[in-house]
Amino acid sequence: MRKLKLQIQMTIDGFVGGPNGENDWVFIPGTPNPEALQQIIGFGVDLASSCDTLLLGRKLAASGFCTHWENVADNQPDNPWNPLAKLITNHRKIAFSSSETSLPGRNLEVENGDLATAVQALKEQPGKDMLVYGGAGFVSSLISLNLIDEYYIITNPVAIGAGLSIFKERKILKLESSMAYKSGKVVNKYVPVPVGS
Repeated sequence: MRKLKLQIQMTIDGFVGGPNGENDWVFIPGTPNPEALQQIIGFGVDLASSCDTLLLGRKLAASGFCTHWENVADNQPDNPWNPLAKLITNHRKIAFSSSETSLPGRNLEVENGDLATAVQALKEQPGKDMLVYGGAGFVSSLISLNLIDEYYIITNPVAIGAGLSIFKERKILKLESSMAYKSGKVVNKYVPVPVGS
């Protein structure tokens, strides 16, 4: 069965976005240096390469997510993010929405069915694993439904005091690996601990 992997940026005080979804804290001006940037991009490319499908919430899909990465993939060969952009552009993408039936984006389809039922059916399809980046509300729903199999939380050395959280109830996770990068970011891989363990 395919796994659903979550990759998400988080502050040290546990937020994945500012109160209005701001993410200006992800790359503080002047950082990271080119070597540190390549490290974190390399991690993103490796994780995306292990997957062939991206799951998106409607808000993220409608925000220009696909257009941004398509532009980097098609028109910015020297951009350090180009290898990841090509993967994102070429992957199958499924946006979950209760209101929209189509959204702009290459290889993008819209799913209007029940979230848990649809994701479980996708897990049973053949292929590589699946990956979700956000947004916060969509990821929170996946977590609450116990649909995330692996958490890759990129903790940033910044606190913002208030913002959006993806955890709405108690979750016990097991740390499987941890990697610190020169930028100060730390990537922790967690897996859920089954209830009753």
